[in-house]
Amino acid sequence: MLELSPDHLPALTRWFPAGTPGPAAIGEHVLATGVGRWWADRPVRPRVVATSCAGYVVLRGTPDVLAPEDLAPLAGSRIDAPERFLPALGAAFERLTPWERMIWTRQTEPQPAAVPFGITLRRLEPADTDALEDLGPDASWLSASWGGPLGLAASGHGWAALSRKGLILAVACTYFRGSSHEDVAVFTAPDHRRHRLALACVNALCEDISARNRTPSWNCSVLNRAGRLLAWTAGFRLVREYVHYAVGSPVSRDRLTFRAGR
Repeated sequence: MLELSPDHLPALTRWFPAGTPGPAAIGEHVLATGVGRWWADRPVRPRVVATSCAGYVVLRGTPDVLAPEDLAPLAGSRIDAPERFLPALGAAFERLTPWERMIWTRQTEPQPAAVPFGITLRRLEPADTDALEDLGPDASWLSASWGGPLGLAASGHGWAALSRKGLILAVACTYFRGSSHEDVAVFTAPDHRRHRLALACVNALCEDISARNRTPSWNCSVLNRAGRLLAWTAGFRLVREYVHYAVGSPVSRDRLTFRAGR
C-alpha cells in the first residue's frame, strides 16, 4: 500500500459513505482536519483504499489484488473492513482478533447532570493543553484523533469539568467529525467517577454538536458496560452492531516464504 498525498484525496471520498454514523466518519474527519493518513494499492485508479486515524482504519475495495506484505502499513490497528477482506488480513498479520462494536445516535432527551459547587463546566481552550497532558497516559488516546492535546484543546470540539485549580476532572470531545455525525468520546479521572461529571460534559458537547447541525453518535465495545450505560443516560440509542478487527504485527518474511512454498 502506498501513502497518498493530500492532492489525491478529494477523488477518494466516494469510497466511504458520507453522512453515516460509525467508522465511515473517519475518512471525513481525516479530510476535514488533516490528522490521519490515506493509503491505496496505487495512486491512480486504486482498487483498494484505506484511511487511518488514531489507530482506527477503514479499508475498502477488492482484496484479491493484495499480497500479504501490502497491508503491512496497517499493523497494530483496528480495522473496519467487509468480510471479503478476512482472508487477506489473516494472511498479512500474526494476530487477527474480532471486536464486537455498537453504534448509537442521540435520539432522546438526556438525564440532567448538575455540576457540583466549585467545579466549572466549559469548552476547552488552547490554554487547557497542559491540563489535558496532566491526565496522563491513560487518557492519551482521547486527543489522538486531533493530533495531540494541543489539537484537541484548540479544536473547539471538547468540553471539560475543571476544579478550582484548573485540573480536568472529566472531558468529552468529538473524536471523529463527520459531515452529519460527530462521534463522542469521554474520559473521567479515576478519583472523580460516579459523580455524573462525564454526563455533564457529554450533554454540553452534544448541545454544541446539535448547534452545528450534526447528530451526536457513540461507538463502543459491546463489553463496555459503563460506556453503554453512559450513552443511554445521555439520550443515545442503539442503531446497529458491527465487528472490527484488531491486528498485530505483519507476518514475518520467513513465514510468507513458507506459505508460498508449501
